[in-house]
Amino acid sequence: MADSLVPDALLPKRFMFRFSLACSYREKLWTPKGAQLGEEHKLVDISTLEGRGDISTLEGRDESFADVRAAWSEAGLVVSVCVSGKKRAPWCRDSKPDDSDGLQVWIDTRDVHNVHRAGRFCHRFVFLPSGGGKKSEEAVVQWLPINRARQHPNSINPKDLKVRVERRDDGYFLEAFIAATALTGFDPEEHPRLGFNYAIIDRELGTQTLSPGEPMPYEEDVSLWPTLELRR
Repeated sequence: MADSLVPDALLPKRFMFRFSLACSYREKLWTPKGAQLGEEHKLVDISTLEGRGDISTLEGRDESFADVRAAWSEAGLVVSVCVSGKKRAPWCRDSKPDDSDGLQVWIDTRDVHNVHRAGRFCHRFVFLPSGGGKKSEEAVVQWLPINRARQHPNSINPKDLKVRVERRDDGYFLEAFIAATALTGFDPEEHPRLGFNYAIIDRELGTQTLSPGEPMPYEEDVSLWPTLELRR
């Protein structure tokens, strides 16, 4: 009788496990045409453990709406997303990156899981398919501080972050490059495991995260971020 009063999912199922995902090596990581990552770079979609994409995804969806891939080399890291199923254009503003549709990425170059607040090896980046330029049609890339962080990473050169976007009838394809020089402590030989999380935010489709989603504070709690294993 008491069980019937308990919601089916008080906490995301992903909160009950610690996940490690393989990230494959790619020698030529970024070109003028982007990366174009193949199927071998596709990240396992652990959000399906919630039964329907993600607990913060809009009602009525029973699967994730974005294909996510990643690759690494000594030059840095590439993450790509392909968002499909949209009927409206993404809502993006470079002045409001937190509220915009797009990709947010969190990286901890030390993969620490026994603390909750971010330190100097923790990073947060946002990549928007539009919202920049005079007509708000250009892609946007920004570094953002992590809430409640004890320390921030080294300052970065904006040229160390790149983004390429293809707009499609039902969504968009976005590739993001983060140079090694933009990642404080990035050392694949000594530290081949990264704390890693992403959130694909969309006002129409919802939010797809790698880590446990809402109500967990995945934007700031590094202990929630899964591990990305840099494999050759």
